[in-house]
Formats: sequence, C-alpha cells, structure tokens
Amino acid sequence: MADAYKKDSITLPGAVAMGTGVMIGAGIFALTGQIAELAGPLFPLSFVVGAMVTAFSAYSYIKMSNAYPSAGGIAMILEKAYGPTTVAAGASLLMALSMVINESLVARTFGTYTLRAFGCDADSILVPVLGVGLIVFAYLVNASGTRSVGLVSIVMALLKVGGIALFGISALWASGISFEATGGDAGATGFVASVALSILAFKGFTTITNSGAEITKPHQNVGRAIVLSIAICMVVYLLVAFAVGSSLPLDRIVAAKDYALAEAAQPALGQTGFYLTVALALVATASGLIASVFAVSRMLAMLTDMKMIPHSHFGMPGTIKDHTLVYTVVIAGFLTVFFDLSRIASLGAFFYLVMDIIIHLGVFRHLREEIGARGWVLLTAIALDTVVLAAFAAMKWQSDPLIVVIGLVGMALVFLFVRVFLARHPVREGDHDHHRK
Repeated sequence: MADAYKKDSITLPGAVAMGTGVMIGAGIFALTGQIAELAGPLFPLSFVVGAMVTAFSAYSYIKMSNAYPSAGGIAMILEKAYGPTTVAAGASLLMALSMVINESLVARTFGTYTLRAFGCDADSILVPVLGVGLIVFAYLVNASGTRSVGLVSIVMALLKVGGIALFGISALWASGISFEATGGDAGATGFVASVALSILAFKGFTTITNSGAEITKPHQNVGRAIVLSIAICMVVYLLVAFAVGSSLPLDRIVAAKDYALAEAAQPALGQTGFYLTVALALVATASGLIASVFAVSRMLAMLTDMKMIPHSHFGMPGTIKDHTLVYTVVIAGFLTVFFDLSRIASLGAFFYLVMDIIIHLGVFRHLREEIGARGWVLLTAIALDTVVLAAFAAMKWQSDPLIVVIGLVGMALVFLFVRVFLARHPVREGDHDHHRK
C-alpha cells in the first residue's frame, strides 16, 4: 500500500493551494446566501467567527500532524486516540461522509451557476444532472493519477483566490463601499447557527491533514499550510461577504441564496461581471471537487487498509484506492440527485461538528501529554463546537426538522454499521501496532 503514496510529492505552496482550493470551492459560492439567511445583516461577521472557531479546531490537527504526519490524517488521529474501536472507525466515516456531502454541495452549486449563465431556473431538473456530470469528470481526472491533481490544484487555486478577491474588490468599488444588506434581525441563536455553515466554508483545511505523509518537511509544513490557508480564506470570504452585502439588500441575497455571488455581480459589475463570476464559480467548484474526491478516496482506502471498515470490490479490478474512488463518486452522485443545497449543507455541518468534537475529546483524554497540546485550547475547541452545533440544530429543528432527523439517524447508522463490522472482524493487535508506529 505504501507505494501508492509518494513521499515529499507536495510542497508547502502546493499544500496551501490544496487547502484553499477545497475551501474556496463550495464554501463561498453556495454558503454566502445561506449564512445571510441565518445571520441577517451581520453575515460578514459570521465568517470571522467561523475562522476563529476553526482556528481552535485546527490546533488538534496541527499538533497531531506535527507529531505523526500520515496519509490517513484524521483516521490516524482517531485510531491513535481511541484504538481500533467503533468510536474511531465511526468518527472517521463521519469525516469521510461529511467530505462526500461537501462534494454534492459543490456539484449542485456548479449546476446552479451553470444554469444561471443561460438564464434558466435554479430549480430545474438539470441542476442534479450537471452536478452528477461534474462528479464523473472529477472521477476521471482522479483516476488518471496523482501528479495531475497536484498541478491542477495549484493553477486552479491561484485562479480562484485571485479571481474571487478581484470580484470582491471591484464589487465594493463599484458600489461605493456602502453596505446595503441591512434590515431584518436574525437574533443571537440565528447568528451562532450561521457559524456552523461558516465552519463548513473553512473545513477544507482537513484535506491538508489527510495528505500529511506526502508534504515536504511535514513536521513543520502541515501546520504552516493549515494556518496559511485558513488566513487566506478568511480574507477572501470577508471581501466577498462585504461585496455581496454592498450590492444587494438582504432579502435579495436570501432569495438568491443558491447563487448569491452571480446575483450580486450583476448590479455591481454589469452583464460582463455576471458572466465572469459564473465562470469563476464553475472553475472553483470543478477544481474543489477534483481535490476533494482525491482526499476522500484516500481516506477511505486508509480506513480499509487499517481494517476498520468493510471492503467489497464488487468484481472491480484495481487497488483498494481505485475502488474507494468509485464509492466516493457514487455516494456524492446520490446526494446530488436527492437533496437540495441547504439540506446538503446542514447534513455536512452535523456530521463534521460531531466528528470534530470526538477528535478533540480523544486528543484531550489520551494524547495531550504525548504531543504537548494545551488542555485549555482543546476544551475551548470542544465548547465552541458544542455551542455552534446546539444552536444550529435548534434553528433547523424549527425550520426543517426532517434534516435533523436524517442527520441523527445517519450518524446512528454509521456507528451501528461499524460496531457490527468490528464485532465480526476484530482488528488483530499486530495490524494495529503496524499503524501505531
């Protein structure tokens, strides 16, 4: 299995490009309008608070990656904290699923923006069709090998970060830097709940953790890449949030929540600006999806390799990594067809925050001395995640109780599935030690 991973194949700029590439994929295009809907006129602030919560969260990942850089990233952290148990395997699967959910979010966003370019309705049946098409394209790029992914992600990340920053600056400039999105009050719970979605816009930093073994000088560079990519994204998101808020009133942002950036580009930058923004959205979503499919299939292969999840190749040729790539794409395609954007985002937030809390708890209880982590930072991360999760669940319970139920049932099924599998196929101590080294 080791030969499938190329040591030192990702440089520090490459790792930062990968992190920002995944983050700036769906985060900003799909979530700006949804965050505005929950947070009201304070929505730009939601990104700042989201970045702060993410910074506390990133602490565990940075400390663990510095001590044990690995290609399995999160699965490795959980396995070191909890051993080969139901908790470790279940939380790892939650992480993988939240990444797959994010892929369907990106895919649907791609479909929505494509149709806006042709003046079609955003509720059209073509949205999932285009989304699934993009997922298949991402699969083909990934199946063609690692090198192309690294190269594509650096070029795309530069295009995206530069293009989106330019959109933000020019839209602010055109509107005379006045903030239009006033009126309406979301209240404190709404604002805290919006942070759950802001965190989703930053969670791409975990992609860097998952590629730890391949980054040059991983003991220093994994941490640096995470800090840099979160900082770059916060600046870009703030610019965009103010740009959208300065060219559209709040009710228009919420009405166009699935394509808020394209909507904001029109009054600020005219028809050309609108088309450029749509083009940018398509580049951003396509490249974000390619990087994300790469990361998830990697993580599932690692879990299979650690014998923590079952594996069936359904008669397919090739390695475990080839198979997990196919599973990733099939699940993302299913979600893209059957769920709308705000439900996909909600499900992703639930899965990710629960997994994040499990990681910090594990590091706090079992590993903090070993890796020299400060207890108060870990406890703060747990507290912040819990508050945000509770507020988000409360808001969703009022507006869309079904998605809360789907989230709870989904998580229960993941842990039950893993529990049954591990009871039937216990991991032998030898396998376990092999991964602990």
